[in-house]
Amino acid sequence: MNIVVGNLKGGVGKTTAAVYLAAVAAEAGHEPVVLIDADRQASSAEWLEERPIDGVEVLEAPSERTLARAMSRHDGVGIVDTPPGDERLVQSAIAAADAVVIPTRAGGVEFARVVVTLAMIPAKTPRGVVISAARLGTNDLDETIAWWRAEKVPIWGVVPERVGIAAGPEARLYRQGLDHYAGVLRRALRRR
Repeated sequence: MNIVVGNLKGGVGKTTAAVYLAAVAAEAGHEPVVLIDADRQASSAEWLEERPIDGVEVLEAPSERTLARAMSRHDGVGIVDTPPGDERLVQSAIAAADAVVIPTRAGGVEFARVVVTLAMIPAKTPRGVVISAARLGTNDLDETIAWWRAEKVPIWGVVPERVGIAAGPEARLYRQGLDHYAGVLRRALRRR
C-alpha cells in the first residue's frame, strides 16, 4: 500500500503529514512502514535522522526512477512525501498511489493548487483533503470546509493550529497530532 502525500503548493504541511502518518502506521503495527522522501530538500529524511521513529524506515527517492523503485519494492505501508512544484515527480507518485492525502490550509490561494493536484489523480484512486494548521471557529475554516464539500472532495482531517505538529525535527511528535493523523490514516487505508 502506498499513500502519497501531495500538493503542488509548498508550505501546506506535506512533510509534517508524511512523518505523522508514518508514525501512526508504525504505532498501529502496519509493518514494515517506509517513509519515502521524494523531495530533493529531504525534509522527511532529515526529520527522521534527527528523531528516528521506531518501526519506520526512510528511503530517499528524489527522481522518478528512484521513486518508482521505492514505491514498488516494499511489503508494507509506504508513505510518500512529495516535493512542491515538481509536477512530473508528483504525477509519478500519484500514478502509483493506492490513496492520496492532500494537505492544504484554509483560505488564501490554496484552492487552485489543490484543484490542479486533484486533476492528476486517477478517478479510481481514493483521495482526501487534510486541512492543516486550522484555526478552529474561523470563517476561513468554515468557508473552506463548505467549499470542499460543495466540490464533493472528501475531507479526511482537520488538524488544529494549536496542535504543535509543525515544529519539525527539533521537537517531538505530539500525541494530539498523532491522534489527528491516525484518523487520516484510517480513512486512507479504508479506501483500499
